[in-house]
Amino acid sequence: MGNKHSSPVVPHQTHEQRIGINPNHDHSAPTSRISLRYHKSQASLLKSISSHDTLLCEKPSASSHNHHPSVTHPPPILTTYTPLTPSISRQDAEARAYSAFLKSFPEYQSTWILDTLRRTDYARLDRTGETYVDYMGGAQHPESLVRVHSAFLTETVMGNTHSVSNSSKLSSRCADEARDAVLSFFRAPPGYTVVFTANATAALKLVGEAYPFKSNNAYILGADSHNSVHGIREYALRRGAGVHYIPSTSTGGFVLSTAKDILSQHKPQNTSSLFALTGASNVTNAKNPLSIIRFASSLGYHTLLDAAALAPSSIISLSETPVDAMAVSFYKMFGYPTGVGALIVKESFLEILERPWFAGGTVDVVQVPGPIFTRTSVLHEQFEDGTINFMTLPAITDGLRFLSAYLPFLPLRLSCLTHYLVTSLSRLRHDSTGTPVLQILSKLPSRRLKSVGEQGDSGSTISLIFLSAREMIPNSFIEHVAVSRNISLRTGCMCNPGGAASLLGIEDQMRQLYPSVTLKDFERVVGRELGVVRISLGLASNFQDAWKIVMFAASFADSRTRQALWDTWTNVPIGQAV
Repeated sequence: MGNKHSSPVVPHQTHEQRIGINPNHDHSAPTSRISLRYHKSQASLLKSISSHDTLLCEKPSASSHNHHPSVTHPPPILTTYTPLTPSISRQDAEARAYSAFLKSFPEYQSTWILDTLRRTDYARLDRTGETYVDYMGGAQHPESLVRVHSAFLTETVMGNTHSVSNSSKLSSRCADEARDAVLSFFRAPPGYTVVFTANATAALKLVGEAYPFKSNNAYILGADSHNSVHGIREYALRRGAGVHYIPSTSTGGFVLSTAKDILSQHKPQNTSSLFALTGASNVTNAKNPLSIIRFASSLGYHTLLDAAALAPSSIISLSETPVDAMAVSFYKMFGYPTGVGALIVKESFLEILERPWFAGGTVDVVQVPGPIFTRTSVLHEQFEDGTINFMTLPAITDGLRFLSAYLPFLPLRLSCLTHYLVTSLSRLRHDSTGTPVLQILSKLPSRRLKSVGEQGDSGSTISLIFLSAREMIPNSFIEHVAVSRNISLRTGCMCNPGGAASLLGIEDQMRQLYPSVTLKDFERVVGRELGVVRISLGLASNFQDAWKIVMFAASFADSRTRQALWDTWTNVPIGQAV
């Protein structure tokens, strides 16, 4: 590793052959062009595609039987901007609602480039009729990213990075490019490196298991955090460190002054402590102020940022927020590939970590039998156990390039759709009682974004419960109806028990839990199913998705419809998925 190498030789091909396009294909069909990363490691592979799934502002050419060899046709005019405008011919409820939406949210029109993206890279959502609103669980993959990566793999030979063969050198160079792309995307200054992991959870675990917790230091974290952040407390407690929580507000997140007080109370004395910050909650929709990172650092804390829920729709600059370590999952950002995450980390922070073991790829010499071993001199390799997922790392480079092009437009679009959803859902009333159909529990945005480039103070997640005569309708029933209507949403506590407890107002019951308690035990104490219904929007979301969610929720307002759905649910055969 580290030796220079040349790219493998690839036979000469036309541009169309290189990217898997049939040169005889009739390009009068809708097409567009999306350019992804040009890999230095594969100079012969031009990573650009033309897809028949996308849009072309050109009149169709003549039929093939009228074609004459001597007749020349102008090249197709490719476009990446085709707004989704209300159909003049359509007068149905959805079309009228969309026209009204554009009047209420004229700024949405500034994000119409994402409508083109929906029609191209995410056309399968409309083809299949699936309404996908679980972006917090995982982003949808852009089809162009998969095609480009497939073409790359088809034309290259890649090998294990722990060797010096040509195939291994290519894999190592692709890994280096991916590291550079990650650092560039997050605007990391010199002194940062990237450790590739299986996901954000694995990145957080790397820090937890290796941090030098002692009896005189502490681990500080917010109650509204993912279980992967809570889990680090086990390493702290086993080494005698104190664990201290920053309480959540009733809508998630924390009060900044309260967080500063707790950090100050447990300020490190002649030692170091760890502060873990959840950038954005995956259930309460709260965004915590990143400014607290600098405050904690000034008190002597090492800082860890869980950015898994923040990175998909927010611009993060490590130059402005110099956290010691940050964990991300790439499938949450752009959908493909799964199984790859990263710890973006200061090299100075890695040097103070104490790994509890070693593995293949992390060492230079191991005495067998005996206790002696020497870790590899390359710092990030000391933390990459075994073989990294080298076959998919080129897709990380491309995915980050892809997301960079559209991320500036995303907060504005999501702000419009979230405000529309919150307003429309809150107005729904039961036909028989006039009481609300649902209750939104998660944090609401305090302001509406007006222009491209603005960043919101909350996310685009709506956590709610459905009500019947002011009693909670079981989430499992709501999920059953959603599945029957091709709606992908999420129910439960989302691996964030602290955030969910604050939304549901069951923090007192949480304090009464005992060892070996099960979820069923907890639900018996509370008297109902635990959790919320979560609607989360993302890169491919559009007005039609939001409209379908409103119509889905409105169906529970009609007592006859609701009863019919309930009867169907209660008659589901045992063993069938609900």
